[in-house]
Amino acid sequence: MKIFIKVKPAAGKNKVEKIDESHYKVWVTKVPEKGKANKAVISVLSKHFNLSKSKIIIISGGKSSSKIIEVS
Repeated sequence: MKIFIKVKPAAGKNKVEKIDESHYKVWVTKVPEKGKANKAVISVLSKHFNLSKSKIIIISGGKSSSKIIEVS
């Protein structure tokens, strides 16, 4: 399944908010440098969906706050 997320890096806490079936907002505490925020997004989503991190892949938006994620 593909989901579209809007990431808010350097937030106060890690959090996932579902907007609709395929759109989410994700807050992560990590800063967006050297892929730290992307790793945190994968970690937070893996906990939210109760999946391993290897099942979550960033398809598009590696350097953007808007991302497309493949969840398998």
